[in-house]
Amino acid sequence: MLNIVEHGTPQDRPPLLIAHGLYGSARNWGVIAKRVERHCLTVDMRNHGASPWYDSHSYPDLANDLAQVIEAHGACADVVGHSMGGKAVMMLALTRPDLIRRAVIADIAPVTYGHSQQPMIDAMRAVDLSAVATRGDADRQLQAHVNDAGVRAFLLQSLDVKAQAWRLNLDVLSREMAKITSWPEGDFTPFAGDILFLSGGRSDYVRPEHRPAIKALFPNAKFAEIPQAGHWLHADTPREFVESLKVFLG
Repeated sequence: MLNIVEHGTPQDRPPLLIAHGLYGSARNWGVIAKRVERHCLTVDMRNHGASPWYDSHSYPDLANDLAQVIEAHGACADVVGHSMGGKAVMMLALTRPDLIRRAVIADIAPVTYGHSQQPMIDAMRAVDLSAVATRGDADRQLQAHVNDAGVRAFLLQSLDVKAQAWRLNLDVLSREMAKITSWPEGDFTPFAGDILFLSGGRSDYVRPEHRPAIKALFPNAKFAEIPQAGHWLHADTPREFVESLKVFLG
């Protein structure tokens, strides 16, 4: 079972489950979870945070992990997924639609992307953890590989300074990177439920040419955009992101 952080108390309506993106964690979503004002479950995805490490990291695997969490908390949930987590939620909707009341997919499409996140793994591997006594020590080493201070801060949230270890299964994430950036082929039954594709106006992850692929799998998909947000729209514009969730999820 995935590591779960609960926010709020159970209510009459289903809980809200949030699945983070690559290199993220449950605690990245604490601010959002508190602002939605309902019973919320944020999880560490497999090979991330305090969740178990496995030898595989495919979207069927990730979707099955989320299914187990929902089944353990009432057998139905509203689900939000960002980036990698969004693809996991899409796979969950296609394979276990009975578990989802409504879903929000944050800045990702069911397509294969040409970019790789391998450079981030290379950067984390380059840090000499034996020489790290403070987060600042690690940040100074990361500067040689990652120019963006915000990206460094994000990665460093997954560093256990005391243990001098990353809370990420870098070996498996590296080996499975092609699966993470792609979308599995399959003869899927389209998800007929309510689903919102919420994108950042300054991001190019969800483009007009992706809409046919989205509509083929999610015929009732709705689309919305937060103009001033980038790919990390929940961090760039938390207030607008939360309001979008509240309006769509009800």
